[in-house]
Amino acid sequence: IMNPFGLIQIGLILLYTTTISSLQCNHLPLQQRKVIENSLQLLDKMGKKFPQQCLREKMFFRFPEQVLKPRQKETVKVAIEEILQHIFYIFSKNLTLAAWDRTALEQLQNGLYQQIEQLEACVIKKQTHYFRSKEFNRLKLKKYFQKIDCFLTDKQHNACSWEISRAEMRRCLQLIDKVIRKL
Repeated sequence: IMNPFGLIQIGLILLYTTTISSLQCNHLPLQQRKVIENSLQLLDKMGKKFPQQCLREKMFFRFPEQVLKPRQKETVKVAIEEILQHIFYIFSKNLTLAAWDRTALEQLQNGLYQQIEQLEACVIKKQTHYFRSKEFNRLKLKKYFQKIDCFLTDKQHNACSWEISRAEMRRCLQLIDKVIRKL
């Protein structure tokens, strides 16, 4: 049986961790801007300038920008979390032919992973009025990233397909950055 003092300590610890996590969530937009800025720098550091020989293979994937324009901030955060998960997934597979700086790539992966964790902790996972628009957005994003994934697979993950995908991920992060600045 636990003594009252032990219960008070547990209560204080719970209160302290809740306060800390709510403070982190209050600073999430600022923190996200820093992570996005850092991710963009790492994308640049990973590879050199876009290779001229890849221009003829250029693809237009058409990012579904409407997923970042809902009325509720919470829905935007969910969309951003989803986008970061997809970007993390793309940069976590079959990278053998990508001629990139491995350290920068690992730092990008780590930063994305930490940001996803942070968003998951802060975003309300309630399936209320967000549900319908969230599912619709989720499908649009899934289709968009599947197109990129298929493109990489069709090109057998060659260096140009990775460079084109890197440029596209850069565009995604820039769109997120623009939205975060308005939050």
